[in-house]
Amino acid sequence: MKKWIWLVLVVLVAVVVMSIGVFFRPTEKTPVIATTQVETSQTKAESKQVRNTPQVSADRLFAHIQKLNFKRFTDVERSRSRTYITSELKKLGWEPTLEKFSDGVNIFAERQGTDKTAGAILVAAHYDTVAISPGADDNASGVAVVLEVARLLGSRPTPRTLQLALFDKEEAGLLGSKAFVANNTRLANLRGVIVMDMVGYACYKVGCQQYPAGLPVSPPSDKGDFLAAIGDAEHLPLLNAFQNSQLPPTPIKKGDVEMPALLKLAVPLKGWLAPDTLRSDHAPFWYQGVGAVLVTDTANLRTPHYHQASDTPKTIERSFFTGSAQIVVNATTVLLGDRTF
Repeated sequence: MKKWIWLVLVVLVAVVVMSIGVFFRPTEKTPVIATTQVETSQTKAESKQVRNTPQVSADRLFAHIQKLNFKRFTDVERSRSRTYITSELKKLGWEPTLEKFSDGVNIFAERQGTDKTAGAILVAAHYDTVAISPGADDNASGVAVVLEVARLLGSRPTPRTLQLALFDKEEAGLLGSKAFVANNTRLANLRGVIVMDMVGYACYKVGCQQYPAGLPVSPPSDKGDFLAAIGDAEHLPLLNAFQNSQLPPTPIKKGDVEMPALLKLAVPLKGWLAPDTLRSDHAPFWYQGVGAVLVTDTANLRTPHYHQASDTPKTIERSFFTGSAQIVVNATTVLLGDRTF
């Protein structure tokens, strides 16, 4: 997760709110979170899908974090990461392939849908780290959720095809995702992308979440206990799948999993007004006109462990991380069954 992305994202949303008032209309007492919906036949159907979604396993999620508790920067370290990830996917019945590019190796796998015309939904995360960090949050947390999606939805029949990608060399400039989108044939079938980059850290003290001064929107919390979903404004149905995965309004429980509040941000014009909004693996998809949502815990505006040696499994907040994973699984389930876009 690149530094300052969250700061610029929030500032950009503030500009949009002040200029056109399209995406958010907050009042003094109304936090900017996923909008409460009027129940329609569509939202009822989506709510039913969420209720029928399998529940994530906190133990499995944390086991992946522990297994990836090492630096994933050098060629040897990243090869070790790929061995673990591909082994886990094979255990779950997937047939992952290694896709080499000039600077690294991506991992890709897919499970075909029941409707060949419905397209595919891609769930992705980067597996590399910066040189000094074991990257428990950045981004073993995202990898763990991809593996949990693979376990829960890999054998579940859906109209749309489910694709998984683990990108290499994100920290070196989004090199893995840039190589991935160079395949035009693959993009032609892609209906949407979910990219996770840091989804496991929360703080519960007042003031632990940073915000730009003078922000004209109300934050969803005075703590760092919410998850953010950031999409491009040209593909709102994709972003709305996250809002719909939170019916009724947050927090709600699915079994033993309590999901955190969700802050949904829509970014206009593919982020070109603020280049720093393009500094994670969703950006190459935006450039190609493919809808993509970045899911994040806000990175350096919340966690003091960003790109540090202290980003270890013990800093992951179990309840928040588990709930974040459930939100992603819920949204993925909705998207795999939605053939309207």
